[in-house]
Amino acid sequence: MSETHVEATFDVTSWDESPFDDDDGSARLTEAVVSKKYAGAIEGSSLTKWLMAYAPDKTATFTGIERIRGSVAGRRGSVVLVHDGEFADGVATASVRILSGTDELESVTGAGTFRADPAGAVTLDLDL
Repeated sequence: MSETHVEATFDVTSWDESPFDDDDGSARLTEAVVSKKYAGAIEGSSLTKWLMAYAPDKTATFTGIERIRGSVAGRRGSVVLVHDGEFADGVATASVRILSGTDELESVTGAGTFRADPAGAVTLDLDL
């Protein structure tokens, strides 16, 4: 295995969010199911389940699990990622790690960063 730097962009194709606990004066808790379409070194689509805590100051903390189906660095299959991040000033950033892969991505491991802003970019460093 060798380390491969992977960069891709994405578009959000759907976002379905609903609150599950909205306590006055503290964090509002929501969950969202989000679909994305990737281009670049990641080609394909994904589905993510986010759990989010929105603070009264409009920042948020979130965690999520995402499955990307398609190809990563030219290898076909799927990968499951775990996100741990925050949202502030219109930008979501997260650390990302790979849980598992299938087909040509079965042995993929690694970690990286995720950034969602108006450009919708994600960067991952993977061991392929």
